[in-house]
Amino acid sequence: MKEKKALQTTLDRLPWGDSGVSGDLKVSNKLPEGVKSKELYKDIVQIAWPSFIELLLTQLVSMVDMMMVGGIGGEANPQLGVDAITAVGLTTQPKFLLMTAFVAMNTGVTALIARYKGQGDKEKANLVLRQGMMFTFIATFLLSVIGVIFARPMIIFMGGKGESIIQQATVYLQIQLAGFATVALTSTITAGLRAVGDSRTCMIYNLIANGVNVIFNWLLIGGNLGFPELGVAGASIATVIGQLVAFVIALCVILRGNTFLKLEPGKGFKPDKLMLHNMTAIGIPAAIEQLLMRAGMVIFAKTVASLSTTAFATHQVCMNIQALSFMTGQAFAVSATSLVGQSLGRRRPDMAQSYCSKTRNIGFAVALLLTVTFAFFGGDIVSLYNKDPEIIKMGGRIMLFVAFLQPFQTSQFIIAGGLRGAGDTKSTAKITTITVLFVRPAVAILLVNLGLDLYGAWIALACDQLLRSALVFLRYNSGKWKLIKLKNEAA
Repeated sequence: MKEKKALQTTLDRLPWGDSGVSGDLKVSNKLPEGVKSKELYKDIVQIAWPSFIELLLTQLVSMVDMMMVGGIGGEANPQLGVDAITAVGLTTQPKFLLMTAFVAMNTGVTALIARYKGQGDKEKANLVLRQGMMFTFIATFLLSVIGVIFARPMIIFMGGKGESIIQQATVYLQIQLAGFATVALTSTITAGLRAVGDSRTCMIYNLIANGVNVIFNWLLIGGNLGFPELGVAGASIATVIGQLVAFVIALCVILRGNTFLKLEPGKGFKPDKLMLHNMTAIGIPAAIEQLLMRAGMVIFAKTVASLSTTAFATHQVCMNIQALSFMTGQAFAVSATSLVGQSLGRRRPDMAQSYCSKTRNIGFAVALLLTVTFAFFGGDIVSLYNKDPEIIKMGGRIMLFVAFLQPFQTSQFIIAGGLRGAGDTKSTAKITTITVLFVRPAVAILLVNLGLDLYGAWIALACDQLLRSALVFLRYNSGKWKLIKLKNEAA
């Protein structure tokens, strides 16, 4: 089958730059000669919009999942829904902690493939894809076995209270981990496709998977059309089925050949020393960042779990809604990572900083719109999850925190995406260590013990986000990310 034409950007028509940026680390808003803002915005949007739609609808499906789980028991017994939300919430951090290995390696996959795309080197780009998939498969097989065996202890460690909640959470987590390899391999393929700017394909297969997930949610949570009523376990099975569909489609796409990438199993999956060195040079700091972030998040989540079941359920609802707002930053971060990596591969750091600056401008504008929405309609959105008056009241107040943080977190996501596209994962790891591992848990424990309860936890989250945004911006402004080179790459 004929391969699709690779996505073209303004960068492709520009000449290659010189090999270095000596003495020119200053970050400037001045556009490179012969480049117009309109062209850059067009490049950014054509990569970001499919990612934005995909991530937005994916999170909306996650919200629907939580709403359907929260609806267990109906208005007659809303406490059953509160318990179900709590059970699902307890699985979040253990699952993300186990995902650290392949998420971190995918950072290396994206950065390297983007850079080789800039250099026009298809052979090396596809070698990175094979190496990434090999690593992902081995890592997730081992982690899924460990996770299934120790699911219950992890739930108890996270602060699970009551045998019913612990049992529901354990089953939910075990089912998720049984299907771990499919979601992991799909994420590696997605990392490669986004690196070359093909976010549209990722959008298509993930949206199909989301549709499958919602259908099976309806069939399995409540037991419709003759299917068994499985409650929380049904929600987990539905998610795994959707993930399997996404993997099958993504694998077919990459085997057929799409834009710059094509998976050719015949060339083998034998470890390549040089490529693995470059991948781990970027991936290990990202792994450390993810591990430290998850450690901080676990401490934070345990602190919140020490509060009442209602408070923890409210927290999970608001975190679920906040995750929707992450989609803006993450979608435009895809553009920043891809275009910064491609620009540096072409030795055009001036284009890299221009792309990053313009991406941040668009993201900031969207974030302001979300700020207004959450500030005025936060309580109404919370009420969609559960009709408990206390959850709606408390959640409406927490949503003011979510609204306030929008511009800061979006800018942070985008700039950090640009840094990762440059391969500057060490700096983001250090920043995460300071903010997520130390600042957020310490402030949360202090304020919760002072009697501020859930509000204290969200003040701590706000402190983390504000400090992280400031540190990421300072690192970007230093311009040192322009100097990062791959092994065997010309200085």
